[in-house]
Amino acid sequence: MDHKALARVLGLDIEQQQFDRALGHVKGMRPVDIADTLADIKPALAWQLLDQMPDRAGVFSYLDMDEQIALARAFPRANLARLVSEMPADERADLYKQLDQQQKDALLPALAQAEREDIRKLASYQEGTAGALMTSDYATLDANMNVSEALSALRTEAPDAETIYHAYVIDAGRKLLGVVSLRALILASPPTLMHDIMIHSPIHCRVNDDQEDVAKIIARYDLIALPIVDEDGALVGIVTHDDAMDVLSEEATDDFHKSGGVSTMIGNMKDVSIRVLYKKRVFWLVLLVFGNLFSGVGIAHFEDLIAANIVLVFFLPLLVGSGGNAGSQSATLMVRALATGEVVMRDWFRLLGREALVALCLGGTMAVAISAIGYLRGDAMVAMVLAMSMMMVVMIGCLIGMSLPFVLNNMGFDPASASAPLITTVCDASGVLMYLYIASQFLALG
Repeated sequence: MDHKALARVLGLDIEQQQFDRALGHVKGMRPVDIADTLADIKPALAWQLLDQMPDRAGVFSYLDMDEQIALARAFPRANLARLVSEMPADERADLYKQLDQQQKDALLPALAQAEREDIRKLASYQEGTAGALMTSDYATLDANMNVSEALSALRTEAPDAETIYHAYVIDAGRKLLGVVSLRALILASPPTLMHDIMIHSPIHCRVNDDQEDVAKIIARYDLIALPIVDEDGALVGIVTHDDAMDVLSEEATDDFHKSGGVSTMIGNMKDVSIRVLYKKRVFWLVLLVFGNLFSGVGIAHFEDLIAANIVLVFFLPLLVGSGGNAGSQSATLMVRALATGEVVMRDWFRLLGREALVALCLGGTMAVAISAIGYLRGDAMVAMVLAMSMMMVVMIGCLIGMSLPFVLNNMGFDPASASAPLITTVCDASGVLMYLYIASQFLALG
């Protein structure tokens, strides 16, 4: 039975208050699959079934944020508080930040004091920072513990910790001293002290560090979790590997959208409204309309030349399109290299020279191909104009495509904003002007 069919069955069971039968239908299903099914049920019904599930917090965490908010509005306050208290610290803070003020004011009094303070603390960090991404559910050990005492402490902390594969050794002021793996604890003899088996001065980040940098560090060093400290060096949370990979996935999606001239999308593509799609796409399209006016100005300036040599029009789309394609390729490579840290600003000049040689080879190859067609459609002079124009257009496209991400990055903008539509528009305008200028130098006006 697919999710939609199962959702219809569950909806009928819930309406008839047959919760045992409904729970029987989802028994044995994985939380993520149950979440997909609940997403197809009206929130007013879905919360009643979710509230009956033993692993309701686990199922709830797999719902999209919009669906979580819709269910949160449907839940009675006491039931919502029970669900929120069972959620991991970082996830409940994320949900809390998305609620309106009235919902926040209703939820907080229903939570335990420790949970209220934890939510307020995690929700206070600026979006996009390590503090906003971290969780406070982690295992800590005292520096004076031996292995036997540490294992006993982990058994107590395990139910509430996000991960116990790594435990963090702290002093009385919660200053991060080291990290010890569960493997090291199991292999060490019981009397061994934490100081002797822990990794001293572990890799860590601060609460105000950019979350993308945090995710890159976790990926680079293949960490299960990364400790986060405040300005005084005190441990305040950890960022887990799965949360870091979510950040990298979101950043990659964001860059992918920008490369197509689309603002960051919100929600699932199949459910997003026409209004949102319009709003996210209209800015770049309108802006680039005015950018394309430069192509029109160039054509108008050389109107007499085009009238006397109408064959030039036949090759105009081909030439400017080739420049845009070459520029988009170069921009894509550079945006990716900048995003992964493979290149930095000081590499620009060296890469510029290499790109020029590559563009020369590409343009030369394409010039040979187009000159033959130019000779058949016109004459030897037209073929020469086309060959020279192709080499110049490809050269300009590659150099603009390679350089624009560097320029944007140096100005503090996202290099992904050097999107394919932007590169194509710039290359189109410059290509038209270059092509018609070269033609004006070699072809007569009638």
